[in-house]
Amino acid sequence: MPKPNPSRIRVNGGRLWDSIMRIAQIGPGAEGGSSRLALSDEDKQARDLFVAWCREADCRVTVDDMGNIFARREGCAPQLPPVLAGSHLDTQPHGGKFDGIYGVLAALEVVRALNDCGQETQAPLEIVVWTNEEGCRFAPAMLASGVFAGLFDKQFAWSRVDADGRSVRDELQRIDYFGDQSCGAHPIGALFEAHIEQGPILERDRDTIGVVTGAQGLRWYDIQVRGRDSHAGSTPMPGRRDALAAAAQLVLAVQDMARRHAPDAVGTVGELTVSPNSRNTIPGGADFTVDLRHPDDDTLAALDAALRKQCAEVAARCEVQVEVADIWHNPPLRFNPSCVDAVRAAAAHLQYRHQDMVSGAGHDACQVARIAPTAMIFVPCAGGVSHNEHESAEADDLEAGCNVLLHAMLETAGRA
Repeated sequence: MPKPNPSRIRVNGGRLWDSIMRIAQIGPGAEGGSSRLALSDEDKQARDLFVAWCREADCRVTVDDMGNIFARREGCAPQLPPVLAGSHLDTQPHGGKFDGIYGVLAALEVVRALNDCGQETQAPLEIVVWTNEEGCRFAPAMLASGVFAGLFDKQFAWSRVDADGRSVRDELQRIDYFGDQSCGAHPIGALFEAHIEQGPILERDRDTIGVVTGAQGLRWYDIQVRGRDSHAGSTPMPGRRDALAAAAQLVLAVQDMARRHAPDAVGTVGELTVSPNSRNTIPGGADFTVDLRHPDDDTLAALDAALRKQCAEVAARCEVQVEVADIWHNPPLRFNPSCVDAVRAAAAHLQYRHQDMVSGAGHDACQVARIAPTAMIFVPCAGGVSHNEHESAEADDLEAGCNVLLHAMLETAGRA
């Protein structure tokens, strides 16, 4: 085979698309999306197929004790720390076909494309799948990459349970992805993650590539409101201790706080449960989640203080008890300048329209960035819609992002 010209290597966009569509058949959603919760039977099926594909691509596969998968393509200098790329295979309950999966299969397509033309690298390349990125079955999100980066204790992560009381550790063992490598012991030279934007900016500006320079900070809370159950018909309005009415005021307060810090702040209440959840009983209990995000940590701290103040005021006004539990604080971050430059240079070399941007969502790369050089590549998604079965992306954009990933990895790993 003639020696390849590295600057002209391109991925096979059709093969990438076919791989994404094949994974999407595992855990299909009712409206055309995907439903593969972390460590479910569907997640196992997707993992098994991914591992089979990696072995067909002559990669050596290892798994750590958080279920993270590493598929290694050896380099000419195997003593060098590997350059990783990947994302996650788990989805939201009503998830789309591209969130996370694109990053994993783009990394696989990079390996396949390099195999096709016989291009070697100095440092090894590895494809990584992180466990429980979404956090919808086991909170918090980005759990296994967080353990890998030293942000979460492993015993804490193993002990997380789903709504049915099943733990992360038990489910890892059940689906045969409790590996023998200790999470965090795996060497890493750099990490790249390709992802759909999950927002409207690239599509609006008609740019193909987002050069992600960092990510905004976020805080997660569980809030518990306790009042008193009582009869809906015979209890006068004065003196009621209605937990749901108090919770409703706090839900609206979250919206108002975010709007006061527009345009960058966002605040979301995504879960709400009511007890006893009976038509003719005044609710004595209401539990809900809060998600606050902002690219500046001082502003995020101000939002935190405002939320706690509102909770205290509503508790006094409605004669209920309000408890605020901190679930997660992920400060804003900046990605590694050299890795960001590699992405930007690849986009320019390939003549794709591109722009620098900050990620509004959390990603596994945001965890790993605390310990290793990291960067991300965004491509457009239709209407900015994600975490939704109607999530959509164009094949040409996915191919472009994968080409950028390939050349950024080649630049970082070094060509043989």
